[in-house]
This record gives sequence, structure tokens and C-alpha cells, in this order.
Amino acid sequence: MQHGSYSRRDFIRQASLGMGMAFIGMESMAMFSPSGSESAASLPGSSAAVPPKKLGIALVGLGGYAGGQLAPALQKTQHCYLAGIVTGTPQKAKDWKEAYKLKDKDIYNYSTFDQIRDNPDIDIIYVVLPNSMHAEYVVRAARAGKHVICEKPMAITVEECDRMIAACKEAGKMLSIGYRLHFEPHNLEMRRLREQREFGALKHVVADDGMSDAEGWRLDKQLAGGGPLMDVGIYCVQGARYTTGLEPIAVTAKEGPKKDPVKFKSVEESLTWQMEFPGGITADCRTSYSEYMNRLRAEAEKGWFELEPAYGYSGIEGKTSKGPMNFPQVNQQALQMDDFAKAIMEGRPTPVPGEMGRQDVKILQAIYRSMETGKRVEI
Repeated sequence: MQHGSYSRRDFIRQASLGMGMAFIGMESMAMFSPSGSESAASLPGSSAAVPPKKLGIALVGLGGYAGGQLAPALQKTQHCYLAGIVTGTPQKAKDWKEAYKLKDKDIYNYSTFDQIRDNPDIDIIYVVLPNSMHAEYVVRAARAGKHVICEKPMAITVEECDRMIAACKEAGKMLSIGYRLHFEPHNLEMRRLREQREFGALKHVVADDGMSDAEGWRLDKQLAGGGPLMDVGIYCVQGARYTTGLEPIAVTAKEGPKKDPVKFKSVEESLTWQMEFPGGITADCRTSYSEYMNRLRAEAEKGWFELEPAYGYSGIEGKTSKGPMNFPQVNQQALQMDDFAKAIMEGRPTPVPGEMGRQDVKILQAIYRSMETGKRVEI
């Protein structure tokens, strides 16, 4: 990382080219590129007669996120496209076939999933299933000879993460976790401000993320692995990691009161925790399934910088003690999937690999242990 003459504009320019600095220990950087930009092959006078190949993505699990975010984003990507689906619901298969002009050969159910190995049009499998199913389908996707994107949290246990990473390595395929905010300019700016020490040394982070409309499998511990911590609290863990650029060394957590003990019979309703980082830096975090929260704040020696809302699919806003952040809103999922496709084609690492997801699951497990025991847990 350069200092002094290295400006905010330089940082965003490098990010737009997929160049530059590490994101939490990675050697490559998430690409920030407007989805409407032209490729070199499409420019007048280009000698390339054929546009570059797009990689095919199959979505596994057609819930709200796949239908509301990923499939629409795949209509805006430059380097990948929706090539297939896997669903256990015949009506969804019919609806998606019509909506996205899919062929019968590109539609699978959970009984025929492994046959996807014989489909050359599908290069990447994106696992968008309940958390407890991530490990099984990532392993099966790798064994089918496909690269894999897995939604967060990567899995329920570190042991599952290890199996997923090992399966992809054995198959010679790449594994990425769906951390879309690593491709979002406001969140990138939070890291840059700390790295450039524009407000002096970082001292403290505050991260809150909560919602009040959780339902279905998210309230079932066997399927979700926990409550809001696994679903939205993980953004606080991620935010603290990339804002500090450090890994936590210990956590202390406390479960909040259950205002609705029936609804939250098997999972926590809310949770507060503190993460300790090297150098005396701390992060105070909150998550909830009964209160809306959406903030990431960094406090430093000579000022502060924050995002609120910080973690949404759109509408992210930021400001500092010097004034507002001015960045465009982007399609995070399109940038995320495009970058993974480019990483595969270019033979470079993804900036959001399985190892990053594993570290988050390790931290989440430590938070739950502290919550259950009432003790400080070292990581």
C-alpha cells in the first residue's frame, strides 16, 4: 500500500480495474466496474471478432435471494449468465423456464443434481440453500467438476468448511463465498480510510445489523445453525474485519431477552458481543431479529467514518467527520459474480475465498460459545 500521494481517486480507479491491494490478506482486489461498460472486444476497430466467452451459472435453491437478487443481476453481468437452475418445486421450474428462456436440459431437481456434471454449459454452481445444506451441495458441485459460489454463512461448523475447501481443491475448482459488499464502493472506502490513516490510527468499531421479518428456515436452528448472528450478524463480523484489517483474538457475547419465546424457541432473538483485536482495538456489535439496525462506524484518533445503512443490497450511504461520501450505487451481486467469472478465466484467486468464509464461521462459533458460557472466548 502506498501512502502520501495515493488518493481516494487512485484507490477507486485501481479497484475498477481489479488491481491492487489485498482485502483481508488476499493478494487480489475485488473489481469495481459499472455493469454497463463495454469490453475491449466490443469497441469500434477492435480486432476481436467474437466477444469473450461468458461462463454459465446454475442457481441451486430458488428462494427469495435467488429470485429477487441473483437472477436479475445475471441479466446485467458481462462475464457470466444464468445457465441453469436446481429446484425441488415443479412450479418454480416451470416459472423460471418461461421467465429466463431456459432449456429443459438446464433444469434439475435434487434427485438429478449430480447429472449437472454432464452439462458443459454450466461452469459455476451457486449454492443458495439453507445453511445446513451448504456443505453437502458445495462438495457435490465440486465433485461434478464445477466451480462454486456459496452463500454466507459458508456453513454451520468449521469442520464443514474444511470439507468444502478440501473438495474444491481436490477437484481443482475455485470456491468463493457470496460476500457482495467486497465489491461495493462505500464499504471499500471504509477500508481505504483506515489503511490511509486519514483520521489517524483506528481505535474502535461499531457494527449493528438487525431485521424484524425473519421467517421459515431462518428460525430453525437445525437448518440455520443459529438466529440473527448467522444471517445478518455475520455482516458485523465481516465489517469489523475489513474495517480494522485485523483478525479478532477474543470475543465476549450476551444473548438478549426473548420477547417472543415461541417464535424464537430454538434460536436467539438478539445478541450483543465485543470482539478484541490486536493493538487494543475493539468492535462492539449487535444483531437482532426483532429490531432494524444497519450501521458500520469506525472511530479513530482524529475523526470518524461510517455507513448507515451499511449492508443493504442498495441505498448504502456514508459520511465522515469531514463530510459525506460520494459514491454511486452499484449492482453488488452482478459485480460479485462477474469478478468470480473473471477470476476463473484469468486464473487468479477470488478476493472472497472459502478460507475467508471459514474464518467467519470460526468467529461465529466462538461468539456462540461465549453467549452460552458467559465467558470470554479466545480465538
